[in-house]
Amino acid sequence: MPSGLKRFHESGQSHFVTFCCYHRRPLFKSSEAKQTFESALERVRRSFGFSVYGYVVMPEHVHLLVEEPQNESLADALKSLKQGVSRRLIGDAEHFWQKRYYDFNVRNREQFVEKLRYIHRNPVKRGLCERPEIGSGAVFCSTQAGSTDAWRSSLNGRPQA
Repeated sequence: MPSGLKRFHESGQSHFVTFCCYHRRPLFKSSEAKQTFESALERVRRSFGFSVYGYVVMPEHVHLLVEEPQNESLADALKSLKQGVSRRLIGDAEHFWQKRYYDFNVRNREQFVEKLRYIHRNPVKRGLCERPEIGSGAVFCSTQAGSTDAWRSSLNGRPQA
């Protein structure tokens, strides 16, 4: 990790996470590659015990809005996810993912809604689809059935109404 950069895990907060393909190569262009990512995310979600509030798979990067895992750390869950995807998709390439990832602690409902909207608007802004519900290039999910009331408070770590 770069000098001076701190991650705040085990805070009881949700996290907005972004990680990129190596040299921002568009390795998620095919529906098969996106499905591989989605299957790996579900495997890791179940194994580590956390909720996924939303995600998008762009051609060269991924955004996740997740809660902290019940079992082990978020860093361990992300490592498992990235390793599982790269083992299946790397082919003859030397690297699949960039080494690091961006992690933003979501501290309140406004930030939660902002990050969830960003996830849904990212493929529209890039011209991959006209509306978030039209798939081409993006995968969306919510374990809270579309609710934006599931943000994590930094005070008690419980969903707020």
